[in-house]
Amino acid sequence: MNRKKLFYTAACLVAASSYLLAQGNGSAGISEATTMVTSYFDPATKLIYAVGAVVGLIGGVKVYSKFSSGDPDTSKTAASWFGACIFLIVAATILRSFFL
Repeated sequence: MNRKKLFYTAACLVAASSYLLAQGNGSAGISEATTMVTSYFDPATKLIYAVGAVVGLIGGVKVYSKFSSGDPDTSKTAASWFGACIFLIVAATILRSFFL
């Protein structure tokens, strides 16, 4: 029983020491991760702008159909759809300027 404990303890120490030696400084990995994440912001911002445009078009069609049918809550529908569109665009712009 004691030999097993000794063997497991030695194996854990060897594994931990090799892991700690492999870590190094870590600044190169952090800078590489930073450049990878910042490279995704331009395509993500453009994607959010495109989604905002599609939401705006769908909202325009919905508001027009409600306005044409004489629905009394047209202004509430317009405010919700276009508010969502404006939120997407403003959120993308603020996040991009905050992180870059």
